[in-house]
Amino acid sequence: MKNLKRAFLTGLLLTLVACIPAITFFWIPDGLVKPENRESFVPESPEGYELELVFEDDFNGTALDESKWSFEDNSPRRDGWWEKEAVSLDGEGNLVMTTYEEDSRFIDGCITSKGLISLMEEPYGYYAIRVKFHREQGHWPAFWMMAGDEGSIGNGGVDGAEIDIFEKPTLDNMIQQTIHWDGYGSEHKSSARKVFLKGAMEGWHTVGLLWTPQKYVYYIDGVKTWSHSYGGVCEKPGELIISDEIGTWAGDIKKADLPDSFLVDYVRVYALRVSG
Repeated sequence: MKNLKRAFLTGLLLTLVACIPAITFFWIPDGLVKPENRESFVPESPEGYELELVFEDDFNGTALDESKWSFEDNSPRRDGWWEKEAVSLDGEGNLVMTTYEEDSRFIDGCITSKGLISLMEEPYGYYAIRVKFHREQGHWPAFWMMAGDEGSIGNGGVDGAEIDIFEKPTLDNMIQQTIHWDGYGSEHKSSARKVFLKGAMEGWHTVGLLWTPQKYVYYIDGVKTWSHSYGGVCEKPGELIISDEIGTWAGDIKKADLPDSFLVDYVRVYALRVSG
């Protein structure tokens, strides 16, 4: 009987996974974005919960706060190299991630919270970034998380997932949001949403993820763009990552007018607490 039940559940899971769309699309209608939501947006708390600010970095000063972030340094990554020198603060409250060519290598940057901050005992909450995108092809900014053990296989995304809160591989109005689970080998699964926002390449934008025990909910400039529980919602906390990636997904880096940068105004994390 146990074997039959296990076989049934396995078959059901495989059926559900087969129904997960690889890529879906969402257009944000003109006029739906409120101007103030490009400055700062926090969603309403789910019923029975409240959101509590537990971490923020406004990137003030002239040096990265290394109690909150560590650099990926001298590390090959896709078609480039992550180097510490690609990451800076401009003294005006912005993190600057710069892509440039040096000694016949293309350089970009990555910072991570791994091992430095305990955002919360539980993973659930709202994760937000305010960003101004790059201008040149061949590279793309990303704000993402490695939660639990993404390399694990057999339990969906419950014990590990890569959560891409945003990636911006194109120089048009498209912003991509993605979830990955079951490792990066033959068992790998993922689903993505391409969001189209008029004026995406202009000015600042807030992008966020509300992660609850039941689902992931994504936002851009205060508009809910995607809601799902694909792979099963991850139950393990993770690390925050802000990176630039060099690769052909974003075009030919050799045709880019470098250096090129993207800016981050702030990162904020709100823990999801039971209210009352």
